[in-house]
Amino acid sequence: MTKSKAIWHSILALFAGIAVTLAPASAQEQLEGQVLAAGSPLAHATVTLFSASSGAPAQLSRTETSTDGRFTLRYSDPHSDSTSLYVVAAGGEPSANKGSGNNPSAALLTVVGATRPAKVTINEMTTIASVWTHAQFLDGTAIRGTALGLRIAAGNVPNFVDLANGGYGIAIQDALNSGQTPTMANFATLANVLAGCVTQVKPDACSRFLAATTPRSGKTPTDTLTALEGVARDSSYQPERLFALLDEFYPVPDGKNLRPTPFMPYLTWAPSAWVLPLKFSGGGLSAPGRMMFDSKGNLWAGNNFIVGAQNQDALWDGNLSEFAPNGRPLSPMTTGFTGGGLEGVGYGLAIDANDNVWVTTYGSRTIAKFDNQGKPLTPPEGYNFNHQLGLMQGIIVAPNGDVWAVGISKNQLVYFPGGDPTKARIVCEGRSVEPCKSFAGPFHLAIDKQDRIWVSNTLGAWVTRFPASDPSKAEKFPTGYSGGGLAIDGQGNVWVANHLGSSDRGRDLLQETVKVAEAGGNPDPPLVRAMVGMRQGADGGSITILHPDGSEAPGSPVVGHGIVVPWTVAVDGNDHVWVSNFSNPPDPFAEICGYRTDTCPPGMKMGDPISPPNGFVGGGMQMHVDVGVDPAGSVWIGNNWQDWQAGLERVEEARSTLAGGQGLVVFYGMAKPVHAPLIGPARGPDER
Repeated sequence: MTKSKAIWHSILALFAGIAVTLAPASAQEQLEGQVLAAGSPLAHATVTLFSASSGAPAQLSRTETSTDGRFTLRYSDPHSDSTSLYVVAAGGEPSANKGSGNNPSAALLTVVGATRPAKVTINEMTTIASVWTHAQFLDGTAIRGTALGLRIAAGNVPNFVDLANGGYGIAIQDALNSGQTPTMANFATLANVLAGCVTQVKPDACSRFLAATTPRSGKTPTDTLTALEGVARDSSYQPERLFALLDEFYPVPDGKNLRPTPFMPYLTWAPSAWVLPLKFSGGGLSAPGRMMFDSKGNLWAGNNFIVGAQNQDALWDGNLSEFAPNGRPLSPMTTGFTGGGLEGVGYGLAIDANDNVWVTTYGSRTIAKFDNQGKPLTPPEGYNFNHQLGLMQGIIVAPNGDVWAVGISKNQLVYFPGGDPTKARIVCEGRSVEPCKSFAGPFHLAIDKQDRIWVSNTLGAWVTRFPASDPSKAEKFPTGYSGGGLAIDGQGNVWVANHLGSSDRGRDLLQETVKVAEAGGNPDPPLVRAMVGMRQGADGGSITILHPDGSEAPGSPVVGHGIVVPWTVAVDGNDHVWVSNFSNPPDPFAEICGYRTDTCPPGMKMGDPISPPNGFVGGGMQMHVDVGVDPAGSVWIGNNWQDWQAGLERVEEARSTLAGGQGLVVFYGMAKPVHAPLIGPARGPDER
């Protein structure tokens, strides 16, 4: 048996090894399509239709393509809401390179999802779109995951590709993405080098492609689908290897300017990572602060400002936005959801077990509540405790249904037992009693598995911890300067974003801000001016890691590798930590290895950055505040501000509406999925 035949038989054996659980008897369906490579038919490829669910995928049908790459699959479809259909094409003879024979390394993918189209294309672009959106659910040709996760992932494939013809999808071509970010060029470059292998543009094209996609483990993949899965999940690992194939496969002909690639556009320089972010807006989105996912995977964002206004930091007036998991706005296009006392959300938004949305405000100095349809459940002035609340920031829902919130300007702690507004009270304020006595501009809060609440302090260099059952028993633990968002991982470690870092420079900048606040002034302007001047490194922002007992963990503080002015942190299903940046010019975001080091690249310890040296970039990001991981493993970034001067002072008329950030940027398949809504420490979709 020849080597190529041996590889081909191994691929067929892989298919055979997947559980072939036929669907229950139901009406016969038919799916027609075509397999293409570099735009030309892929003949005699084995095409297999699967149904994905939380268990092993079920094989529904199998056939072989004709000489023109066409196929017809007849199958029994159970039409279950918990399943997702996908089609794999393996092997085949590329008509784009006649005489090259069967290619045993070729494996292409199209995820159809819950839809039942009459026609589908399988090609390089559908493969990349399907792999990146399903990166956390793929294992070779097997896709498995929660019903919600699979539904979200499949619903995002059309953002990249038209399933019927295999061309570009709608979102990747729109005005926010096509000419504004490198995503199209990243996408098409990957498609080009994949096509080079599938069509065997050079005799050793596939061996080069598979070598260039070899992961950190050193185990070279044997087919293109497995190869791309590794790239998607570890996108920053030696990205220049794949990029080099662009020139090897498609050199610029003498006398020409462009490479003869099958897909356009392509990259001019190697990327720092093979990421494929897309940007979305609408739904009243303007300067999104805190973001949360509900049980359906919809994203809710609280906005600092109103769309189209000459927004200023002194006037927070924004509303509430909702987006479907595929980035489609669900709230009213310009105004978002309004009412219930809502006016200017900062970093205060939480979702309870019934998908009700709780928000705190700066503008109206109140707490508002909305149902999952965006209808306000609070009175016209919200819950303002007879106008006693100050500028409100963080709010959380505890596992037992309690709601806790903090006020930054009056050093307040607010408590809703069981979420009941009739029993709500201001626990304390000012500096007279604990835990408020231990606050210094309380910003955000989180609850651990021991029912202890941790609070960060924007005007301090510590976090405050107290038992939920007795707030008077407060303790303080040192961190870096000017605490922002914080999160608790599965082991109970506390990760704190320090806006001004851990250096002497950060201490001095904080002291200047505190002086303004103590004199009765607004601390926002000096704090923002300090942050926009920061750069990553020893004098930049930092992340403090505290053990459950409050002691600082080895490797803390974490600096550099994309950590510039960290605003908040998010924990994914692998307990990796993701860091956003409120920095100018707009900077990237970072990924840090958590305590589960077996899920990190080999040799890493807790606190080691997984990000590239300058973090993950991709275009479309502005000064971002929040970062979140959805139930399909995509990382969402909220663009909070874009022109900081327009937010603090009067600028020329043309810039006067540019204070508020524009859009949400979604990086697909990068993180282990997280259960939604987030109540308590983050956990995977299957964890209880």
